[in-house]
Amino acid sequence: MIYTQNNLRFANSPYLQQHKDNPIWWQEWGTEVLEYAVKSERIVFASIGYATCHWCHVMAKEAFGDKQVSGFLNSYFVSIKVDREQRPDIDQFAMAFINSSGRQGGWPLNIFFTPSLKPIVAFTYIPVGHGDETHGFLEVLQDIKKYYDKHGSAIESFMYSRPTIAQVNEEQLAKKLSLLFDFEHGGFGDQAKFPPHCIVLFMLYYFEVNKDPLLKKMISSTLDTMLLSGLHDHLQGGFFRYCVDRTWTIPHFEKMLYDQALLLWEYSLAYGIFKNENYKRAAQKIIQCLEETFESDGLYYSGHDADTDHEEGATYTWSQDEIASLLPLKEFLRFNEVYAVSKEGNFKGENHLVKITDQNVAESERILLGARKMRPQPFVDRKIITSWNCLAGIGFIHAYRYLKDDRLLAKARNIFSGLMDRNWRMGTMHHSSMDSNVLPGEYLQDCGAMLLFITYLHEETGEFSKEMDTFYGKVKEYHGNDEWMESSQKDFLTVPAEPYDSPVPSGASMAELAMARADILQGRQYDFTGFREPLLRDFFNISVLLRNGFFHCMKTPSKIDYNRLPGNTVQVRSHECVDCYLNVCIPNGDFLP
Repeated sequence: MIYTQNNLRFANSPYLQQHKDNPIWWQEWGTEVLEYAVKSERIVFASIGYATCHWCHVMAKEAFGDKQVSGFLNSYFVSIKVDREQRPDIDQFAMAFINSSGRQGGWPLNIFFTPSLKPIVAFTYIPVGHGDETHGFLEVLQDIKKYYDKHGSAIESFMYSRPTIAQVNEEQLAKKLSLLFDFEHGGFGDQAKFPPHCIVLFMLYYFEVNKDPLLKKMISSTLDTMLLSGLHDHLQGGFFRYCVDRTWTIPHFEKMLYDQALLLWEYSLAYGIFKNENYKRAAQKIIQCLEETFESDGLYYSGHDADTDHEEGATYTWSQDEIASLLPLKEFLRFNEVYAVSKEGNFKGENHLVKITDQNVAESERILLGARKMRPQPFVDRKIITSWNCLAGIGFIHAYRYLKDDRLLAKARNIFSGLMDRNWRMGTMHHSSMDSNVLPGEYLQDCGAMLLFITYLHEETGEFSKEMDTFYGKVKEYHGNDEWMESSQKDFLTVPAEPYDSPVPSGASMAELAMARADILQGRQYDFTGFREPLLRDFFNISVLLRNGFFHCMKTPSKIDYNRLPGNTVQVRSHECVDCYLNVCIPNGDFLP
């Protein structure tokens, strides 16, 4: 390989392909390029991002297209582009390092290593020019080079260890969740708002245990607000990644598969528990979004860009005059009663659609969606990510349970068979593929998500026992010395599993829930455990509910309609009908099919 040129034209990753024309001599991460860094005694600059990231595009256009920046990098550094969706281990390590340095993590995530992979410093977005209080990117590079030349031999390895998260008593759970809850606007925190997937799922299952009004208020407020807000694509369904403001008005416009998958799970389960028709419609619209914009041969792409033709949100925003020109006058007046539309707009002089009531204007939405589909559309990252597709499969299964649509179970089965055909190779569950080309690398998150997905397939069909055994064994390979490991790739450091469940469940938490469900479904003994700190390990706490008897273990000769059962139920095939709950088993003929 010639390292005095940009080699990303050979990459399979869409994100890396976006940088193939930069004047920087970008390389892909790999053993050979790291050996070159050692031989040439150059600092390794790893720039981590993903194809649908707005600020990654901004930095690419500004800093990575600058001749002075590229000239300095090419002279003194080995520059490597990393797709975080392809290499979650490198991304997770870099995120842990930047957070330990007292800086806020995010993407693009730029980390500098010694040739022996000792991290020096990490930053997120850096402008090409300097401001009153910040250095420009070229100055940052010059400072790093000077520091390494002077102190390189003294730089120490980063001791990346899995943090210990304290146990809490059950009685503290709801109170601790409420401390950071935004009772005015829904969700958690007082700044940018992300959909709190793991928290909502835990609260839904825990509400079925104790019917706590405080939990119901937090659940309903969050789900209702997200439905009305700018987080929601009201025309085509689905949700954006997050909103930049506390009031959920303006999103970062990218759409990610994991958000659609987890929100489909949440709204389907919430409909099953509360019978709120708005939640049913939300689930149906997410399915529409997945079918129309994510699906490919039964599997689902990783995400959609925030930008269209380098302009953030361009596909999704409207002028008031444009809406008026598309709708009949009566429809336009009605639309303005339901949506907050103004002449000045709420985003760069235009209107991102935000509802002010939950009234139905489906015909107007249909007309506007038809017009929107005629516009240029955002770039789609076509990677097929194993763990995210597994979450989509779980979402479809929950929608099948509560929406009573048989084709949704078929979709889940198609995901499983598609992943096994495409990403499973000779006993390895690879993290991702692109255009049927496997991108090598197996991680705990993929094995844990696959096992979890299989347990739900088995619960619905009675099939997949062999596959459940296979992935149960694979998940156990990532556990040793009482801790979980995310990966141990030959071309990088061993990375402990991320414990935090945000924005998606960690690999460790998915593994814990998956193994608990598999143990119950296959009649094995399992251990009790304690709850962990809410807002940090909420998905893990679902497995605690399960292990500690807070789920109904319904033993039954054949499957019972889930609409007849509490949401916190696992069904196990048996010759009798017995309900085991709170560590007591009683015959329950009321639930015989």
